[in-house]
Amino acid sequence: MSQGGPQDLHPECRYDPTAKPAGAPVRAKAAGAIDAAEILASVGEALYEWDIKSDALAWSTNARDVLRVDDTDMISTGSAYAQLLAAETTEARFEAVMYSDHHDEGHGVSYCVQYCLHRGDSPEDGLWIEDTGRWFAGSDGKPARAHGTVRVINERHEREHRLSYLARHDDLTGELNRHRLAEVLKSTIEDAVRFRSSCGFLLVAIDDLAHINESYGFDIADQVIGAVAKRIHSRKRAKDTLGRYSGNKFGVVLTDCTPDEMTIAAERLIAGVRDEMVSTTAGPVAATVTIAGVTAPRYARSLTEVLARAQETLDTAKGRRRGSFLAYRPNIEREAQRRDNVRATDEIVAALNERRILLAYEAVVAARDRRPAFYECLLRVRRTDGSLLGATEVVPVAERLGLVRLLDHRVLELVVDELVSAPTLQASVNVSPASTTDPDWWAELGALLRTHAGVAERLIIEITEGTAICDLDETRGFVARVKDLGCRIAIDDFGAGYTSFRNLRKLGVDILKIDGAFVQKLIRSEDDRAFVRTLIDLAKRLKLATVAEWVQDERTAATLAAWGCDYLQGALVGLATTERPWIEAALARAM
Repeated sequence: MSQGGPQDLHPECRYDPTAKPAGAPVRAKAAGAIDAAEILASVGEALYEWDIKSDALAWSTNARDVLRVDDTDMISTGSAYAQLLAAETTEARFEAVMYSDHHDEGHGVSYCVQYCLHRGDSPEDGLWIEDTGRWFAGSDGKPARAHGTVRVINERHEREHRLSYLARHDDLTGELNRHRLAEVLKSTIEDAVRFRSSCGFLLVAIDDLAHINESYGFDIADQVIGAVAKRIHSRKRAKDTLGRYSGNKFGVVLTDCTPDEMTIAAERLIAGVRDEMVSTTAGPVAATVTIAGVTAPRYARSLTEVLARAQETLDTAKGRRRGSFLAYRPNIEREAQRRDNVRATDEIVAALNERRILLAYEAVVAARDRRPAFYECLLRVRRTDGSLLGATEVVPVAERLGLVRLLDHRVLELVVDELVSAPTLQASVNVSPASTTDPDWWAELGALLRTHAGVAERLIIEITEGTAICDLDETRGFVARVKDLGCRIAIDDFGAGYTSFRNLRKLGVDILKIDGAFVQKLIRSEDDRAFVRTLIDLAKRLKLATVAEWVQDERTAATLAAWGCDYLQGALVGLATTERPWIEAALARAM
């Protein structure tokens, strides 16, 4: 690529990096040598040299094409070049050189800046430049001259700008994303605390978005989300901030807002979304929003508290009436329950860590001769004072707090340990609904049974009827997997959920444990007698063993045996104990 002649730029702007000193002999280009000017032109870069004292700028001959200027006077001096800078430029070459906090130690000081040059009236006409160079100090130590290269980086700048935008904004709606919204909310709360003012936060949920997805498709649901975002944006106060909180939820940070003003703002947003159908490519779609509001710092003094109470209030609002607004208000009972939950969580985790989880054993005996058939292993938690908590006191709390799977893991380990130490023992263990679909529980069960041969056929896994009827297909899969491992399956508390025997046949379980609520009043209640006898008769036809729970007296036991019930469990034959009854029985026989 040939270089332009002297007529291309004014003499004071012309700078040729390949020029030879006057009188220098002309030599042939050596083999392997490169033409710097040609390379610069081909890659779209231009060289410059800046004499800072005179402010003169000298350029390589391709500078006019690179910078896309018609009048070379526009780039002949540093001050003239600076006039081209766009308003959005934060630092240019002059600042990078003249205000540098580095000192020239004899080799110059490097710099690299990015700035935008005007090329027209529209911001889109701007030319983003990367300016890389080195300045050199004069005798006074101050910058005296600089040289470097410039190149256009519009595509890279647009890409970087896009990535920066996406780091702060939601791609679908153009509003702030959750991370940036949380930052704004946190800062607003802190300012409200510092200046003793009030702010608010609205958590806005689009109602029945899942139904819109199912009915129209995800693309239509996205159109609804985008339309709702625009309506909220147009109806919020100018000083407030909107962001997308999650899939169907938006957050609005209300600056300098009283509780009454928060209510007015929420009602305005509800009406703005509800009062007009959303136009989509599938036709008009109705949309409503439910809103929860929290005033800070009156009812919450941190980001975590605001978000937690907003979500809690939103759940309550949806339960009452969709398309409505509900402001958070303190509730003594709710706060007490929350404190109890925290305390219970700490106690359960501490009990697990300190190995204070143990088993109690309740005998299940043959109805005919009262000999133990197997022992149901029940959870117990030993408190720090030595007292014991039963499963009915611990498991419901653990299920609510999401800790029951940890307990199930530990109980399973303990039961298998007992089966390993007592080769003739047969035992059952209850499994919570959460663990039936827990991959970690399955992995542990499989690993334990593979490690300890002969245990599987002596282990019975108990699931409640409620678990069984919740998802029959899933339960069938669970039963099949357990039986493939060699264990038996029992349905506990049968009768409470009124599972049909057609479904019972499909499940393929081995043992039916009749809910004690029907057994304990067997003698006094004709309805209970009819119900229990029917269960036993049908179980026989399905070739299922039956266990009657909560058997408390001989008359009930005799009646059950006469009807063909296989096993009894309850106070009559022995309540749960942390002692190992089979060891005591073995010692008694030895004596």
